[in-house]
Amino acid sequence: MRISDSIIETLLGRANLATADELKALKEQAAKAKKPLREIVVENRLADEKTLVKAFAEYSSIPYIEVDPASIPPDVLKMLPERVARQYHAIVFKADQDGIRHLAMEDPDDIQAINFIQKEIGSNSKIYIATLDNILSALESYRGDVNKELSEVIDFQTDEQAAETQTVTEEDIAEDSPIAQTVNLLLEYAIRSHASDVHIEPREEFVQIRYRIDGVLKEVNRLPKNVLGALISRVKILANLKIDERRVPQDGRFKIKVAGRQYALRVSTLPVADGEKIVMRILDESNQAVTLEELGFWGKALADINREMEEPNGIVLMTGPTGSGKSTSLFSILTILNRPNVNISTIEDPVEYKIPGVNQTQTNPKAGMTFASGLRSLLRQDPNIIMIGEIRDSETANLGIQAALTGHMVFSTLHTNNAATSLPRLLDMGIEPFLIASTVRAVVGQRLVRRLHQASRESYTPTPEEKAEVLKLFGIQEGANFAVIHELEKMAAAAGVGGDTPLSTEPTGIKTLWRAKKDFNDDEAHEGYKGRLGIYEVLTNSGEIQKLIMSHSTSDQIQRQSIQEGMITMQLDGFIKALRGETSIEEILRVSRE
Repeated sequence: MRISDSIIETLLGRANLATADELKALKEQAAKAKKPLREIVVENRLADEKTLVKAFAEYSSIPYIEVDPASIPPDVLKMLPERVARQYHAIVFKADQDGIRHLAMEDPDDIQAINFIQKEIGSNSKIYIATLDNILSALESYRGDVNKELSEVIDFQTDEQAAETQTVTEEDIAEDSPIAQTVNLLLEYAIRSHASDVHIEPREEFVQIRYRIDGVLKEVNRLPKNVLGALISRVKILANLKIDERRVPQDGRFKIKVAGRQYALRVSTLPVADGEKIVMRILDESNQAVTLEELGFWGKALADINREMEEPNGIVLMTGPTGSGKSTSLFSILTILNRPNVNISTIEDPVEYKIPGVNQTQTNPKAGMTFASGLRSLLRQDPNIIMIGEIRDSETANLGIQAALTGHMVFSTLHTNNAATSLPRLLDMGIEPFLIASTVRAVVGQRLVRRLHQASRESYTPTPEEKAEVLKLFGIQEGANFAVIHELEKMAAAAGVGGDTPLSTEPTGIKTLWRAKKDFNDDEAHEGYKGRLGIYEVLTNSGEIQKLIMSHSTSDQIQRQSIQEGMITMQLDGFIKALRGETSIEEILRVSRE
């Protein structure tokens, strides 16, 4: 929706989102960039699109709505033809028995659009305003069952081709070919399923299609083996790879648009015993950084990371295995620190999240651009903040330490099991203990767990045996030790962890636990889970920790000292979140066992 600059000014003033001086600076920036004030407000993170639309709804007395695509009855959806809905960014999401049609629009001030739509659905309608993203997501409901469409395309292919045929012609991989449709449908369904990766894997008798959803691989389809060659070739064409090269791995990228959002796909091919395997990593380029609280930080961990990341120099490390959310955490931190008076430069492999205003460089080993050589160049670019995608060797570690010593704030990642292990790991890389002690400000250990779907979770009272088993697994003792857990759960509730979930503990033990409903049947819930959240531990470099580093202490000794100083371990953080109904005990144990 086009909201005029003058109305944006009014909305910012009414919501106390900007002072007169800030507003003046924003207007100057908008004039200089020749952009609407609304765009500048969003870019400067004074308010997001949803906040502005809500504020405009209140200002104009038009009701605001967030449409749930899954709740729109098919017969109601079809009251407005798809071509009209897409043209005017509008959708009918509800119809009352008295004939009232409930219509959500991106721009309810468009009188021409309303007149045209009412010719289709009747004039007895109630109009709401919704964000463009919400409307575009709802419009995908017109597509119906992507799996059914895929089956129809594949049936057509198997009818057309002999099972043993593997030769690929130009017609097979053309833009309008069944194979091109197959690739489009696979990617569309993956995006609608919120998958992070698509695996196309040749097996002896078929082609297996698997998606990684919320960190767990799940088979979604099996295609006939005879389509493998054309399928691989079509993806290679999209990613600008060599079609006739099947003996060595290749890497490429391409972009697609689904529901108005742009996605980048990172493609990797690998020769395997039964042919070529392809993995496509899906990156949502429309993604906005979320706050640290939304990622799952709370309490002391949140206070510690907020304090340390604002320091003028030093190193903050994010640790954990591949796929534990380290890049996402850094993305959020850099977005928070990204201000006009700060120069942020990064060296990454590859650049996963684009951050406006940040100088992001991608490594290219073939051209001699490694983390180490790229970091040397970055230091000549007058940065305040440097982000190194990963510390993989002693050369990069030494350069990072030197950058911190010369007045830069450095953020990076390490592949270690927990926060405490990373300090001895730096020692193993040949970094002097006194340098580690004087430069490392904080180490964040993290994992990602699946979030319990709110509509499909249930609380239950565990038996005494179950309680004892849970406490044993988490190394927690009854009595005084559990009183601490109870206080932590109260703190988590005060911080908003778990929403309005009632306390599930008492000072003497567990009252209730949470799990996914066993009889809940909803593909969108992904077996009772939907989305992910982080579990964290933040180790700060206190005076006592520095002494342990200087004396070459073990990671266990560093861990014990950190806990004594108040650090909540990843497993305990996860336990609190499980008690609050955000995830399950099984999930925490799945990702945190070492």
